[in-house]
Amino acid sequence: MDWLIQTLRHYPELAVFLTLAVGFAVGKLNFGGFHLGPVTGVLLAGILVGQLNIKVSANVESVFFLLFLFSVGYGVGPQFFEGLKKNGLSQALFSLILCSLSLATAYVLSLILSFDAGTGAGLLAGANTSSTIIGVSVDTIDQLNLADDQKQILLNHVPVAYAVTYIFGTAGVAWFLAVVAPKMLGGNVKERCKELEASMEEKDENIKSAYDRVAFRAFHVEKEWFAGGKTAKELEQFMTERHKYLHVLSLRHEGAIVDVNPGTIIKPNDIVAMGGQRSFIIGAEEFIGDEMADAELLNFPVESRRVIVTNSARSGQTLISIRRLDFIHGISIRNLERGGIDMPLKAAFRIEKGDILEMVGSKKELDVVTDYLGFAEKKGNESDIIFIALGIVLGGLLGALAVRIKHVPLSLSTSGGALISGLLLGWLRSRKKLFGYIPTPSQWLMRTLGLNVFIAVVGIRASHGFVEGLKELGLSLFLAGIVVSMVPMIVGVLLGRYVFKFHPAITLGACAGAHNESAALGAVQDAMDSKVPALGYTVTYAVACMLLATYGVIMVALLQ
Repeated sequence: MDWLIQTLRHYPELAVFLTLAVGFAVGKLNFGGFHLGPVTGVLLAGILVGQLNIKVSANVESVFFLLFLFSVGYGVGPQFFEGLKKNGLSQALFSLILCSLSLATAYVLSLILSFDAGTGAGLLAGANTSSTIIGVSVDTIDQLNLADDQKQILLNHVPVAYAVTYIFGTAGVAWFLAVVAPKMLGGNVKERCKELEASMEEKDENIKSAYDRVAFRAFHVEKEWFAGGKTAKELEQFMTERHKYLHVLSLRHEGAIVDVNPGTIIKPNDIVAMGGQRSFIIGAEEFIGDEMADAELLNFPVESRRVIVTNSARSGQTLISIRRLDFIHGISIRNLERGGIDMPLKAAFRIEKGDILEMVGSKKELDVVTDYLGFAEKKGNESDIIFIALGIVLGGLLGALAVRIKHVPLSLSTSGGALISGLLLGWLRSRKKLFGYIPTPSQWLMRTLGLNVFIAVVGIRASHGFVEGLKELGLSLFLAGIVVSMVPMIVGVLLGRYVFKFHPAITLGACAGAHNESAALGAVQDAMDSKVPALGYTVTYAVACMLLATYGVIMVALLQ
């Protein structure tokens, strides 16, 4: 054991990775249906490992936190700027009100309870489950004109306050939005979700969830209906009337494979290849003829493609209007993603710039719909490192500019600058495909590793002051966290119902987004058995990410 401790002290990088392993394992443990999550697990593991007197450079946490914030900004950029436009302005304003109310509540309670700047910032961070606030507040405290021992006390209090208030900020808010808030909104939110989903439905071909895979089959044309010949379009309409939403993709006539268009004539004894959702194609032989094993006829290029919407003229169009375009009639829409969140896949759902549509169909038609909507998400694993590095440098330089008011530096900080840089560059990337490609798995790794290495180092460095701080602040801090978490949520539910007059499901999603919490959104969607609440989440979440980062700096300045 002595050898292990000495080795970890000599190689602190190993202590950081040990903290990650233990923290993620603890975060997955189930406590009566509640999980601490990786961030809190890593923080607690860091405090434990730090008891071994491990010394880790503060530069390590700074590097990884910049990586985390840049990736967060990159991911929410498109939704943030869309939210500032007319169609999302009300949700952006809603998020602004709730985040500002949270800041005001945390500040007033900090004054009443005599919390210092570190405790107040940690209270705001934990109550809003915002790890971003930890980073920007730590940066701001580091720049204060204080003695090193005074700074260290404040820095130690940040993770203490975060850990104490985070549990209710996560579990309490999720429970409130899933159980109590629906009753405040009339008590029939689940039924109203179904009504809204029904209003967004139309009898449509091939707008269906990805679990029902697309299939392609060949059939021998032999039913009487084809006597005299029918066009490909007439066959598709005939199948639609029988709730079989299929498309003619290829045809063998008199032994030869011919190109197909809506006017192509299909005659008895031809072999026709059709495609569509698997559930639709099963049983199609009842209306066409026996299924045939024609490998050559079915040998046409089909692929799945993720298309990013960048064409302003297409923003606001419904899925059904896209699906009914003649030049892309054979496309199946399998999924729609906005800001990393899956949206309801309904015919009347309106797309926005920055949305990602997953589509399946022939390469020829996918090329057409891609040009129509925007561009295809680049395939491959190689991220644009030049883009990432320069983005962080430029953002950090911007954030380093500071104005001092009463000896308190007011600035975005390098971390806040990296967030804004990611925001702007992510938005530009959603419109121009020439630069800045970061694959989705790489974004996840940047966010997850960047944040948790930062938290691990914070925990290790604050370890010795954590226990004393917890004894000193524990109960009052926990109760303060409940108030800071709940006041904006209660007010948000009332505002959504009586002032903004959102649909109840939108109100629940918007509250979860303004709280900066995906777990709360998941709890609401599970309780409502619907994805509709996600419609209120993406814009409010993007705005909250920006505001809460700024409010971390303001909280330190107000309490100093």
